[in-house]
Amino acid sequence: MEFLETLINGLSIGGTYAMIALGYTMVYGIAKMLNFAHGDVIMVGGYTIYVILAQTGYPFLGLAAAILFCVLLGVAVEKVAYKPLRGASPLAVLITAIGVSYLLQSSAQMIFGSAPKMVTLVHINSINIGALQIEGHVVVTLISSFVIMLLLTLFVKYTKVGRAMIAVSEDKGAAQLMGINSNAIITLTFAIGSALAAVAGFFMLLKSPSLTNTMGAMPGIKAFTAAVIGGIGSIPGAMVGGILIGIIEAFSLKSAAIAPYTNAIEFLILIVILLVRPSGILGKKRREKV
Repeated sequence: MEFLETLINGLSIGGTYAMIALGYTMVYGIAKMLNFAHGDVIMVGGYTIYVILAQTGYPFLGLAAAILFCVLLGVAVEKVAYKPLRGASPLAVLITAIGVSYLLQSSAQMIFGSAPKMVTLVHINSINIGALQIEGHVVVTLISSFVIMLLLTLFVKYTKVGRAMIAVSEDKGAAQLMGINSNAIITLTFAIGSALAAVAGFFMLLKSPSLTNTMGAMPGIKAFTAAVIGGIGSIPGAMVGGILIGIIEAFSLKSAAIAPYTNAIEFLILIVILLVRPSGILGKKRREKV
């Protein structure tokens, strides 16, 4: 029974990582860049929820405001920081992304201070199924994350805009020749990823109410790890990688002997998987044209 509880908790953690990883993998798959500021969008969403909750007392209004603000932030960052670097070297884009990350963290620290803020969202009662007891926030996070990932998969696979995303990710030049506005698709991708980051921030606060300006740093790194493990650029891969990281984390934290080494174990698994399969679990090998 304890095994099942830990597994469900791991799936819940993994669902949150998968939502964040989707932002990484979609941006990379379509724009061919790594947005290392993505984890800090989670933090911005968390502070937005904190401000709206303090003013109104309605957590779901805070979530809606966080989604809207993070989408606007994601689009603004893409337009101001990344769009002028289209065609620039990957190193220039990477350095810019790191700069944006530190800018967001420093701005949050100047506005809200460095002391943690406590954000108490809705209380959800535990659910008992026979002898199995599951915390309420775990159930909500698990169900919500899987529904969101399913809707995103259907959106990409069956809508006109989703198919345009796939076309741009496969061959940006050919997609433009077919009349697809690749710049608009890239902007939309940033918007979707930022919205998912805001939702992930809500679930993280639901689990742990402490909010700091570095709230999204480690989850962002772990989600990036999940995206690479699953196959960077692959939406199903991001989901698989996120769930895998979440389950490993849940079982590692359950053991007092290996709990302090949880992060090391997760990154070690990343190294092993990349040694065995460099493109990731569901990643496609790309052939270089000469």
